[in-house]
Amino acid sequence: MRLDEFMDIERDERAERRRLAEEKSYGILDHLETFQDRFEETVQGDSLYGGVSPSIFVGRSNYPRVSTGILSPVGHDEDADTFETSAAWYDEGVSISDVFQRRTSLLNSNRGTKVTNVADSWDGFLGTQREVAIADRPVTVEIGLDGKPELDLDAHSDDVATPVGPRARARSADLAENPHVPRAVEKTLEDDDWNAQGAMTYLYRRGFDVYDINTILSAGALGQTQQRRLVPTRWSITAVDDTLGKYLRGTVKHAETIDGVEIYRNEFLGNAFWVILAPGRWEFELVEMKAPGSVWNPDPDAGMYLAADSEGYEGRTSYVNETAGAYHASRLGVLEHLHDRGRQAKALVLRHVSDEYWGPVGVWQIRESIRHAFEGEKAEAETFGGAVRDVTNYLPVSLGDLRRKSTMAAGLQTNIFDFGQ
Repeated sequence: MRLDEFMDIERDERAERRRLAEEKSYGILDHLETFQDRFEETVQGDSLYGGVSPSIFVGRSNYPRVSTGILSPVGHDEDADTFETSAAWYDEGVSISDVFQRRTSLLNSNRGTKVTNVADSWDGFLGTQREVAIADRPVTVEIGLDGKPELDLDAHSDDVATPVGPRARARSADLAENPHVPRAVEKTLEDDDWNAQGAMTYLYRRGFDVYDINTILSAGALGQTQQRRLVPTRWSITAVDDTLGKYLRGTVKHAETIDGVEIYRNEFLGNAFWVILAPGRWEFELVEMKAPGSVWNPDPDAGMYLAADSEGYEGRTSYVNETAGAYHASRLGVLEHLHDRGRQAKALVLRHVSDEYWGPVGVWQIRESIRHAFEGEKAEAETFGGAVRDVTNYLPVSLGDLRRKSTMAAGLQTNIFDFGQ
């Protein structure tokens, strides 16, 4: 199928999803104001809050002494699991407004603590938090609070992964039920000599998604006993994506290569993703094009901002500088696809962040967009270079600009006239 034919199908099939996903709403502050009313209705006695908690949060400010909290969707006990970031959000087709409303409904009952060894910390507030993290369903908790929640909307551009919303200092936290812990998680807890990377891979191979694993890691419940520490939520997300990506890369590096050049596309929450797979040894690059007026490039007169990171057959030996968590999330989605096919390929991912992406929702949307890009129809091209040239017709940058930024695109045979495009 030619790329132009593929684009016609893509437009028809995804029109309604794009309309819903890109819908803007600026009623977040109004929504936040209703939180106080819901809190007053559910609080019990002397600032004792009883509710259902689906997840936890570990901050990174002032590391190694951090704010660690239990997250509870106040007034939404019956559907608490829908407030926890998961792959289901993509299937549901949430909007940016939906994400912000769910996150500002989460009360973060927190207290300060050191991240140092927590292997035996199963009592008190920290113990309750860890029980919530390792449970396979939301847990009912009773939390003693010092005063009312702070109702500021702390959403800013470097908050790419974590829930935001009301916070309150917690005096205490107790379980109101016995949480159910999967046997596989119990096994990782019982093994004192299992390193964190091995434990993550074990859980992943047994059907745990990255969302479950990063919460367990964040609570300090993975790794060799003396190495178990609280891990800030943002760091744990990237660590899990990176670790599982390396595991999957190892499974495909000696596989047969794909037969031809393939082009995939997906669009979600104001982000358009292109994935070009070509025959050859494993190679990966993510190029991001951030439109002026988008959350990562807010100045409407700034021009298109480009960022890129890449790796060869043996992977990276240095930190991902320009694309950060987006790199590991997109690489994971590509490697999952190749692993399922039992093939390897070189892969170029192009992400166009449009000005419709007006608020940061987290790298989960990148991960899920890439995962779902491989569903349904695909376009084909004779060569990798031809695929890049064809796709560039739908990008907000010229082929010359892309080649100047992209290591993989720069490896194509270049015509001097391309740089005038």
